[in-house]
Amino acid sequence: MKTTSRRFTGWPCSARGWYRMVVQERGGTVFNEKTKLIQNLTGVNSSKLNYYVELKKRNEEIVKQNSRLEIIHQLVRDINIEMSVADLIKRVYGKLPLAVPCDFIGLALYQDGKLLMKAMMPRVLYGKVSIPRGSFLWECVEEGKGLIYEPASSDPFIQENPDLGGQICSLAAAPLFCRSAVRGVLLVGSKVSRAYSSSELNFIHQLADQMAIAIQNTSLYKQVSRAKSEWEATFRAVTDPILLIDTDFNILRDNNNFPPSMDVTGRDSESQKCYARLWGRNGKCDECLMEETIREGKPVYKRVQMASGLVFDISYYPVYNEKGQITAVINQMKDVTEKTKMEAQLMQSAKLAAIGEMAAGVAHELNNQMTVIIGTAQLLLRDKEEGSFESEALKDIVNCGLRCKKIIQNLLTFSRQDRYPLAPTDLNDVVERVLSLIQYQINRNKIVIVKDLAPDLPRITANSQQIQQVLINFLLNARDALEGLEREGRIEISSSLREVEGEGKKVVVTVRDNGVGIEKENLPKIFNPFYTSKDASKGTGLGLSVSLGIAEAHGGCIEVDSTPGEGSTFSLVLPVDEETVE
Repeated sequence: MKTTSRRFTGWPCSARGWYRMVVQERGGTVFNEKTKLIQNLTGVNSSKLNYYVELKKRNEEIVKQNSRLEIIHQLVRDINIEMSVADLIKRVYGKLPLAVPCDFIGLALYQDGKLLMKAMMPRVLYGKVSIPRGSFLWECVEEGKGLIYEPASSDPFIQENPDLGGQICSLAAAPLFCRSAVRGVLLVGSKVSRAYSSSELNFIHQLADQMAIAIQNTSLYKQVSRAKSEWEATFRAVTDPILLIDTDFNILRDNNNFPPSMDVTGRDSESQKCYARLWGRNGKCDECLMEETIREGKPVYKRVQMASGLVFDISYYPVYNEKGQITAVINQMKDVTEKTKMEAQLMQSAKLAAIGEMAAGVAHELNNQMTVIIGTAQLLLRDKEEGSFESEALKDIVNCGLRCKKIIQNLLTFSRQDRYPLAPTDLNDVVERVLSLIQYQINRNKIVIVKDLAPDLPRITANSQQIQQVLINFLLNARDALEGLEREGRIEISSSLREVEGEGKKVVVTVRDNGVGIEKENLPKIFNPFYTSKDASKGTGLGLSVSLGIAEAHGGCIEVDSTPGEGSTFSLVLPVDEETVE
């Protein structure tokens, strides 16, 4: 009999799911219990605890290393900062306890055979403290290596400072090297015994190296800063204007010592071009001395007269770089206005001295001859009848001889100015003496001289010979201004008394002519040394410059009023000394 077998196809779907869930739950519970049992038997749970302990230690070590790196990084940044040793120690002390055990930090520097504690934190010492020779810090300096010292209380330095002796148990020190030489010691202390190992000492070594670099750079920075300040102070102290100009005519630097009277047109403008600031030009000068300096590669000098009348000696000096190329030019300007005036006065004095020597010799000879002429004429005059032709002729000879002697005497007096100091002077008398000297040569040019002198003019304290020089210059300039005119030449010379509010009384001598006059643009220049509108054979341009110097030396001034084509008026104004009047 054939039997047919049927395979069991399983539970219904819902039954199969329930069965699988029960089996998995029971199997998982059994598996977890077995796993737990195995872990307990093999010590895996104990390994996890050690792992977390080790991980915590590693994290603490990482934090410590990060703190050390941060301190080193902070020191590297401080290298470029102007910082004192005390500030450096204070900044390091704020973060050092995160890197190594630190309850005290100090920095001692080796100077003149002594080891001096310069800074420490916390501040338990004051001033410069000398480290005794018995201290282990000296061993650190002499051997040039880091040391750990315990117990700290037995070190002489700690013993000399009781505030430290009761607190610090461990000390670690590292030398500070500067150019292969020990310059000092970095000292770190802790309240904990055996606080420092080779790892901490190695970090203190690194810290000391960075601090040595920071201190060295701070010292160098101070030296450079001091040198820079001294140079800038010297640069500003020079009273003459000095400018540093690049090859494109840009002013890089100046000492800002331009005198107020100097006409620096572009000083307040935004342009930094030298031709704009100094000369008020839109482009470089036609004869640019700076270009000549760059081209020739050597200093260039020139004397320049400003529109204001000031005279400057201008010098240009090339500035070379390490390759021997000219990168800039130094422009130095020296005000020589007063020097030029003095030179002009010296030249005039030299001329007068020569005239005086010549006049002295001529006067000696002429006086002898004039004495004979006058004496002979007077003897002949005795025998002549009064009113006769011969009598009148002899009188003319005597009068002319006396006049000649007076002219010679005035010439001698005028040429010897240095022999006559300041004294009470009557300006009307000075005018008379001046006219006696030059009236003839003025009248010879068919020029009429009109004299109007105020009576009872108060005396002034002056050098009469110098005042003569000023008035002679006025009269000769007036004569030259009338030369070649078709109309009749006329020169008026007058004196007067002027009352000036707040300044008192002034005596004024005025010379007025009806000549060609002076152009308006030339008026500011007439007192400049060596400025002249005359031919070279007729003047050097020193007369009015010297005259102004004489007037100012007497506390006075010269006033000028001129109209082109109508004439000019020059007035010498001098103060009246009330004591002299009394």
